Amino acid sequence: MAKRESSGPKVTKTASAVLRDSSASKTAKALAGSALSQAHTNKQSSATAAHTASKALNDGRSSKSTKSLAGSVLTQKPKK
Repeated sequence: MAKRESSGPKVTKTASAVLRDSSASKTAKALAGSALSQAHTNKQSSATAAHTASKALNDGRSSKSTKSLAGSVLTQKPKK
């Protein structure tokens, strides 16, 4: 059985900060929620969350924290 990933302390700290930031984008907050929901669990990213993360990584306007959260969410998506 493959090892399951979960959000680490650095990602959860970033996610928490994004959720508390009133100026954070809707995309950033969605990715932060997904990353936090996967902390210390075996949950995997949904297809919708993975799609949002992919779009965020390809968008040159995404902040560093958004890209970090997107990477974490994509790492936790189910393998095909």
